[in-house]
Amino acid sequence: MEPLRHWVALKYIPGVGDYLYKYLLDRFETPARVFHASKKELMAVDGISERLANDILSGPPPAAVNKEISRIRKNDCRIVTYSDNEYPPLLREIPDPPPYLYVKGQLGNCTQSIAVVGSRKATRYGISMAEQLAAELANAGFSVISGMARGIDTAAHKGALSVQGETVAVLGSGLSVIYPSENRSLADRISESGAVISEFPLDEEPNAYNFPKRNRIIAGMTLGTVVVEAEGRSGSLITARLAGEQGREVFAVPGNINSKASTGAHNLLKQGAKLVATAQDVIEEFPYLFLKSDKNRGNEHSDKPDAGSGLDLTVDESRVYELLEPYPVHIDELSGRLEMDISRLSGILVSLEIKGLVAQRPGKYFETV
Repeated sequence: MEPLRHWVALKYIPGVGDYLYKYLLDRFETPARVFHASKKELMAVDGISERLANDILSGPPPAAVNKEISRIRKNDCRIVTYSDNEYPPLLREIPDPPPYLYVKGQLGNCTQSIAVVGSRKATRYGISMAEQLAAELANAGFSVISGMARGIDTAAHKGALSVQGETVAVLGSGLSVIYPSENRSLADRISESGAVISEFPLDEEPNAYNFPKRNRIIAGMTLGTVVVEAEGRSGSLITARLAGEQGREVFAVPGNINSKASTGAHNLLKQGAKLVATAQDVIEEFPYLFLKSDKNRGNEHSDKPDAGSGLDLTVDESRVYELLEPYPVHIDELSGRLEMDISRLSGILVSLEIKGLVAQRPGKYFETV
């Protein structure tokens, strides 16, 4: 069998869930080595009974595996396995990552991803906020991840697409069963510049129990999750809880205090989620990402004037201004990189603010304007 068939075959064996699949990969490195292991070696893995070891050694019906792989190739999609470079790196860090993903499109900038999720029964305010936030985040360089459900998820994808940004839709069904059906054209648009992905077989229906499982991927792929609108009991709150458990950031957009649509978001804020009014509230949590990405892009699209191009700056002001970018940098980081004490640096930053070149953001962050 070719390597891809081993990946699919192992998932097809009853009793091999995502946790156990991960344990087997940790022990044997590849599914092919799992199938070539001895019964004794398999039973040495925590969670493998004698019966399950026998099932693994027998393997699933080859016809079922071959049929699935054949259909993948005919449906303009592919499998990205846990060991592939394209597999989202943050997703590898969760306890139960899917061993492989069905992908239509290209998984690009998954190291800088933010989830934007919320209610299917969104208000006009919620839809507007989701579109605006997603567009701003995409413009800033984030890949926007959501579930392509009605309401907030759909608005988030459309917001990212409106600025030619990257967005990824994570389905709770197979890739050949787009749900909701009215989003088929949206799925096509997403796959042109980003990706539509799923861990479920191609023909899997959107069963209710698939969506909490899907939500761990949305949370796991991202640096943080923004909940725009959610009622008291909502799948979006599951995503936010999983994000917190995975050590990722949790954000919430406040809404009308009398609106049931915002009850869940307000509860998250009470529990310590960061309040989000604009994308800047998210961006400032990850200033290091943008300093790095700007260097990699060579700042070729920067509108920042050259420090020597007619600006009346002192030598010290020029040094500070050259180090700043259109993304927030904390004063402590500036001080360390410039090897300049805080009091002296503060005076220079005030001078640059007066000249209209620099803006201060909450928490002693500074950026060019």
